[in-house]
Order: sequence, then C-alpha cells, then structure tokens
Amino acid sequence: MVYLFLCIGLLILLGGGKLLVDGASSLALNLGLSQGFIGLTIVAFGTSAPELLVSLNAALDGKGDISIGNVIGSNIANISLVLGISAIVFPIKISSSVFKVDYIVLISSSLIFYFLSLNGIISRFEGFLLLLILILINIYFFFKLGKVDLNELVADLILPLPKWKSISFLILGIFGLYYGADLFVESSIEIASIFGVSERIIGITVIAIGTSLPEMATSIIAALNKKTDIAIGNILGSNIMNILAIIGATAAISPIPVSEGFLNLDFYWMLGLTIVLFPILRSGDRVSRIEGVFLFAAYCTYIFIIL
Repeated sequence: MVYLFLCIGLLILLGGGKLLVDGASSLALNLGLSQGFIGLTIVAFGTSAPELLVSLNAALDGKGDISIGNVIGSNIANISLVLGISAIVFPIKISSSVFKVDYIVLISSSLIFYFLSLNGIISRFEGFLLLLILILINIYFFFKLGKVDLNELVADLILPLPKWKSISFLILGIFGLYYGADLFVESSIEIASIFGVSERIIGITVIAIGTSLPEMATSIIAALNKKTDIAIGNILGSNIMNILAIIGATAAISPIPVSEGFLNLDFYWMLGLTIVLFPILRSGDRVSRIEGVFLFAAYCTYIFIIL
C-alpha cells in the first residue's frame, strides 16, 4: 500500500506543479506581464515547485537529509541522466548564451552551495543570501528581456486562460503541491525504514528522480521533436533554480543540516559533473551521442557506488 501512496503522491505533486504553471503564467499574461519575463521566472519556478515543496516539507519535519539529497540528487540526475538520455535520443544543440550565461551562473551557484555546506548547516542567513542572488539574477534578466528570445516550449507552456480559470488553477496547484509533497515524502521515508535505507539515499535517488520528472519529460520530448536547442537550457536552468530557490527558500524558513555523507561523496559528484560539462559545452556546437552515453554511464556508476 505504501508504494501506491508513493505513486499517488508523485502524481498529485506533478499535477499540482502543472496547474501552478498554467494558472500563474496565464494570470501574469492577464496582468500585462511579458511572455519573456514569465518564461524566465514563473514557468521556470513552476517546474521546480515539486522540489521546493518536498524539500520544505522534509526540512520542517526535521528530515534535512531528504531536503539536501533532493537537490543534489536532482542536479546530478539532470546533468547525467536527463542530458545523457536526451543526447542519445538526438544530439543536443548548444547556443552561445548557454555557455556565456547559464553555465557561468550554474557553476558559481554550485560552488557557493558547496562552501555554505562545509560547516554542516545552511543557516537562515545563508538561505536569504541564496534568495538574494536569485533575485539579482532575475532583475538582470528582466532588464535584458529585449535581447532574450522566448523558445517554443516555454511559449507552449503559457496558456491563454480566462482570469477566473487562471486563479482556480493557481489555487488547485498550490493545494496539489502541498498534499502531494506530504504524501510523497512520508511514503518515501516509510519505504526507507522498511528496507533499512538511509534518508540520504532515498532523497538522492527516489525523491530526486521523482521530482525531476517535469525536467526529464520536457528535455526528452524536446529531443524527440528535434528541438534540442531548448533541452540544455531547461536542464541548466533547473539546476540553478534548485540551488538558489529551493535551498534558499527552505533554509530561510528552517535551517538545513548537512550530513557528512553529502560532503564526502555526493557534493563531489555534483560538482564533478558540472565541471565535466565545461569541455563538453566547449567541444563543439552540440552534445553528441557519445557524450550522452558517457553522461548516462556516469549516472549509472554513481548509483552503483551509493547503493
């Protein structure tokens, strides 16, 4: 029965995230905000909403390992599993802005996340610091919107709905995220106790992959449709949001303890894979199938090691 609750919780969580994106982005359009700004803020945040609610719920319940594991595991999965599979399906195009903006912000955010964790806890002050960095980045994008093109995928995500329906979707999405996250986390913890698996392992595998499904589906569908220029931006943007928004908001509300296991292994895999992206992004105008196989193999190796 606990596995059924896990699946139900995940479905409610993902459904709530979709309703939140549809409602919030459509409402923003009704209020006169530009599609570019909506795509870079509301839609990007909406696809990371499952991670936020899961991490926040876990932190408030004193399950810090799940909060940290969810973010680190999601970032590892996005770079190696999601990008790897997407490139295997069809080579991923790389635009110059990905390397000049997205990658620089990602590697900087990842290093800041690591150094803030070295003392074993991410405090409220550090959480607010991460949120401040996120706000400054969004302000930068806001003033650069005239130079930012809205990709087709983000345009498709912004549905022109009546205002009453937008508000209804927004409210239903919030409730879905809250109750879905609660059911998903509690079921995961119960499964961990049944098999004697630590919360760190559950957070970094089951929960991380589960909450990364929106990004995974988006990138793989983009690859199947050969619209691969948007897949890499979706992945890197999600990783940035996971660190700055998810860890930032969660720590600002409730300080997050960081266990030694993360500092001895998981952080190094996250940082290592992020650094490995540097030569991959610089090697040409695309992530090749061979590089996709390498990334996918790296994820399989990581899972083999931690299990």
